[in-house]
Amino acid sequence: MAGQVTSAAEELAGLIAASDRVVALTGAGVSVPSGIPDFRTPGKGLWAKVDPMAVATIDAFHSDTKRFWDFYRPRFHDLADKEPNPAHTVLAELERRGRLDAVITQNIDRLHRKAGSEDVIEVHGSIATASCTSCGESYPLEEVESLFDADGVATCRGCAGKVKPDVVLFGELLPADAMARAEQLCSSADLLLCIGSSLEVHPVAGLPGLTLAHGGRIAIITRSSTPYDSDAAVRLDGDVAEDLQAVLAGLDG
Repeated sequence: MAGQVTSAAEELAGLIAASDRVVALTGAGVSVPSGIPDFRTPGKGLWAKVDPMAVATIDAFHSDTKRFWDFYRPRFHDLADKEPNPAHTVLAELERRGRLDAVITQNIDRLHRKAGSEDVIEVHGSIATASCTSCGESYPLEEVESLFDADGVATCRGCAGKVKPDVVLFGELLPADAMARAEQLCSSADLLLCIGSSLEVHPVAGLPGLTLAHGGRIAIITRSSTPYDSDAAVRLDGDVAEDLQAVLAGLDG
């Protein structure tokens, strides 16, 4: 269902039209309409039934690799089959029209690229590949299933080392090149669209502050409250896909 063009959506469409450099920063909420749960929604989020410190840290990966893969293996199977929703496609369309410079995403699900976005900075990595922690050999997601041994651990064909998905776990540093690009984009943005993120997980949560500090404006499109709500030039808090469709309709109108 296309989003109804509200006054806030029209205002955001006007800001996008008036801005030379627009960047999007997306979090888990942008993929919820695709059937992917976010992390922290009470009773529904990914961490509602499992302690992330038990399965999603680099220490947990090395100390109990089987438990790590018992949690992530079915999740990656599930993610591989998900499709983009209108929130993803609107951002891809904005880029195609020259209205959006890039998408910085905390998501690992590849859906921005599936939707057609070309300049995507994946600051938390991606499920697209997995790498051997011993020799560095890289495997595309489609081959990872064939690497599991009888114990349920993915092992390298070449050296039998442990294979880890190329996503950032708790306790790991974010990819330096991706963060440097994200910081550069946010520092130079006239308008930063913060979409589907609680803006609470650092260092990514500091990116809107860079935009504000350099004279840019931020717009927030998410249901949850964020530390930047009072700083937002526009605040939308409905269904993220419908809100973004309404913004695109406002640009077309």
